[in-house]
Amino acid sequence: MEATLYQSDYYTCLRQQADLLRAGRFDDLDAAHLIAELEAMGASERRELTNRLTVLLMHLLTWQFQPARRGAAWSLTIRVQRMDIADLLNDEPGLKPEIPQALEKAYRKARLLAANETGMDETTFPKQSPYSMEQTMADDFLPEGN
Repeated sequence: MEATLYQSDYYTCLRQQADLLRAGRFDDLDAAHLIAELEAMGASERRELTNRLTVLLMHLLTWQFQPARRGAAWSLTIRVQRMDIADLLNDEPGLKPEIPQALEKAYRKARLLAANETGMDETTFPKQSPYSMEQTMADDFLPEGN
C-alpha cells in the first residue's frame, strides 16, 4: 500500500491489497499497513465487547437502583445486550480471555452512565461491579432493588 493511497483512498487501497493476497503476490504487499489494520480490527472487537458490556451494566444498575422506573423496555434492552454479547463471543471466541478487563472498563463507564441516567450521585453506585460475569450474562438474573 502506497502511503499516499493508504491515506487518500483507504477503501481502494484495501481492495488492492486483497487482490494481491488472492493472486499470491506477497512480495508486493504493504505488510506494515496490513499488520496495523489487523491489529486495529482486533482492538475494534475488544471495544465492541466493552461497549456492549457497558450498556448492559448500566441497565442492570438502573434496574437495581431505580426500581420504580422498571419496565418492559429496560428488561428487553438487558436481554438484547446479553444476546448480542453472547453472539459476539460465539463469533469471536478469542475474546473470552479479554472479558475480565472488558468488564472492569465497562463497569467504570456504566457507573457514570447510570448516574447520568438516574440523576443519582455517582457514589450511589458501588465502585466495583456488584455483578459477577455469570450474573451479568445469566438470562434469569435481574438485580433486586435497593
